[in-house]
Amino acid sequence: MSRDGGLPLLRQLDRRQGLTRALARGLPDPRAPDRIAHSLLSLVRQRIYGLAAGYEDLNGHDTRRHDLVWQTAVERDRPLASNPTLCRLDNRANRAAAWAMHGVIVDQFIAAFAAPDDRVPRRQADAPFHGYYGGYCFLPLYVFCGEQLLASYLRSGHSDARPGTRGRF
Repeated sequence: MSRDGGLPLLRQLDRRQGLTRALARGLPDPRAPDRIAHSLLSLVRQRIYGLAAGYEDLNGHDTRRHDLVWQTAVERDRPLASNPTLCRLDNRANRAAAWAMHGVIVDQFIAAFAAPDDRVPRRQADAPFHGYYGGYCFLPLYVFCGEQLLASYLRSGHSDARPGTRGRF
């Protein structure tokens, strides 16, 4: 039994977004490789999932580390990191680590708003193969004022990003 049944859903979201994997890649790991029992990725996952589940301090991690739902979410088949191990991770945080995490979060945010493309069947007129998007497509342009859509233009797949941005095609 576990009180944290939402963790598998959080893990699926993280798997799709890749946030903890990107954070772990971006953080330095000064530990001696031959003495590591918990990968940086599993530590980051355990800490982030704990924060998301409402456990901002580390007091309860010694109990949760044996919870099978937590182990499954972090993708480990052994007990998770203890309170002191997670505390050492927190204490390693410095300005460089904060900027690295900031960069990962900004990159994830920008990727969520990637330029729209409208994929079409190969033989549709005026929709050539676009190498950047890896398919046959139109390139719509949406013009907003705040959250209000003012106009939308359907541009040929031959277009680059600039035509239409100043009202001229």
